[in-house]
Amino acid sequence: MSSVLRTPGPDHEPLLSAQYRPISSHLAITPPVSVVIPAMNEAENLPYVFKTLPDWVHEVVLVDGNSSDDTVEVARSLWPGVKVVAQRGKGKGDALISGFEAASGDIIVMVDADGSADGTEIVSYVSALVSGADFAKGSRFANGGGTDDMTFIRKLGNWALCTVVNRKFGARYTDLCYGYNAFWRHCLDKIDLDCTGFEVETLMNIRVVKAGLKVQEIPSHEYLRIHGTSNLRAVRDGLRVLRVILQERSNRRALRRGRRSPLTDSRRGAAS
Repeated sequence: MSSVLRTPGPDHEPLLSAQYRPISSHLAITPPVSVVIPAMNEAENLPYVFKTLPDWVHEVVLVDGNSSDDTVEVARSLWPGVKVVAQRGKGKGDALISGFEAASGDIIVMVDADGSADGTEIVSYVSALVSGADFAKGSRFANGGGTDDMTFIRKLGNWALCTVVNRKFGARYTDLCYGYNAFWRHCLDKIDLDCTGFEVETLMNIRVVKAGLKVQEIPSHEYLRIHGTSNLRAVRDGLRVLRVILQERSNRRALRRGRRSPLTDSRRGAAS
């Protein structure tokens, strides 16, 4: 899956070759890492986002949602090699799907453009992946995580929806609706994303479990949006998340029935 080189301790010289990309004092990797950032009118926030991104990142993919400000120009000034993708449709899910298609890295990291995510945490996500995880899922409620940007109602709703997913799909999540995640590219072939809105994170979390992929939660701290207002609407988007959960549960039951039917048919044939 990947090549990993752990460097010796401080009393020895690091054994790094040109093919490895150092990401910490004790870890180097070969797989290229792409950071996908969906953005619409986030010109004021991008400087805070880009300054925390590690310099060892292979590429940054900015998906522009038809911004009316200078989001694209600011991104290019901050990261000259940024790959800009014009979003075809609307919604965060649509933007992420476009960004994933454009990303060339073996590892893909998804980061919000509002300044709420700390790019220095990317090393923890990548470390989890090269250590054996398929999907590194950020969690604000895992030990060491936190949030400055959730009301009591949103926390309650997130907890309730997370509980439902854990019980219905056998997951062990501590957080459900969070957009800071990383994964190996091969995961995209197994989760087949097909939604357009904020519920995309929930859909990913459910489908990686259904696909039997190895998930590791990464404690993450969510900061307040720096400038502007969020397009997230707690009730509206909460209902969309619930709808996704119910649809995925229904699909799972249908799949189980389909798998049982050949055996049922053979038993009926034997009985006749």
